[in-house]
Amino acid sequence: MVCGRLDLKAIVWTRYGHPEGLELAEVAKPVPKQDEVLIRVGATTVSAGDCELRGLKVSLGLRVLFRLYAGLRKPNRKILGQEFAGTVEAIGRGVERFKLGDRVFGTTGLAFGAYAEYVCLPVETRGAVLAMKPANMTDEEAASIPMGGLEALRYLREGNLRRGQNVLIIGAGGSIGVVAVQLAKYFGTEVTAVDRTEKLGLLRSVGADLVIDFLHEDFRKAGSTYDVVFDVVGKSRFSQNLSVVKPNGVYLRANPGILSMISRSGRSRRGGVSVIAGAASPTAEDLVFLKGLIETGRVKAAIDRQYPLEQVPDAHRYVESGTARGKVVITVGQPDRT
Repeated sequence: MVCGRLDLKAIVWTRYGHPEGLELAEVAKPVPKQDEVLIRVGATTVSAGDCELRGLKVSLGLRVLFRLYAGLRKPNRKILGQEFAGTVEAIGRGVERFKLGDRVFGTTGLAFGAYAEYVCLPVETRGAVLAMKPANMTDEEAASIPMGGLEALRYLREGNLRRGQNVLIIGAGGSIGVVAVQLAKYFGTEVTAVDRTEKLGLLRSVGADLVIDFLHEDFRKAGSTYDVVFDVVGKSRFSQNLSVVKPNGVYLRANPGILSMISRSGRSRRGGVSVIAGAASPTAEDLVFLKGLIETGRVKAAIDRQYPLEQVPDAHRYVESGTARGKVVITVGQPDRT
């Protein structure tokens, strides 16, 4: 992208490893290309994917791939952050879907860049997704939806949920799981949500019919089976989890970090169970669908903590603690009260 003068604040990624490598700095304000819009960011978030990439906390093979993508010795993609809400401030000559002043939300995909006061985004490209912001949400609320919402929607659609089915969501208290609970209820299913003690209240509040505290109860020994199992975190034993899926049921195997964004959709069949891993790429139509559910009250934001831009390192530490209930949001500039 073309750069303008040095007059915007951003969190710059200076080195791999600890959150201390994220530093507040002034960078060049981007200028949109023909197919891009310039967005003044109102809010962004800290995701598990941001933390994984920053710290390279992945397998050795993926670590090599990440370094090839992001820089061998130090990051050359200087600004992290994948989801946002804000206002269109400039548009390229070839852009017709948006106009100046539009309030929007979306994701940058693996281009990142949302930890800044401004970001340029192509409006028609694989990975980046942009839509008009829900009218009943602030920037902070809207920024908390796209990544988790799109991931949850694509997986549940792959699982072909039907009214009257019962669904188990493992790791339901994170950004994907919280939206997945609400979507599964919208599709007419009975939802059992699994997570740690401090997240159970949140899960009840967004519609879970039953909750299980995995710190005190093993859902695999409870004797219940499910039409669909959605394993959001992908850290529990896959072979053991299959035991709770009904014959001819569906097992959705997700990963809320970087791995899910670079993997492709795959299907297999094990013991009469359809196994689906690696959700397909999200689309603007998916985000518009979520916007409609938000505006009719079917899906709501779940924000645990909010930090100002300069405290992004603290937000990374909190996300990595694994205790966040819902989303961790970064306010860029003044909080949005609309």
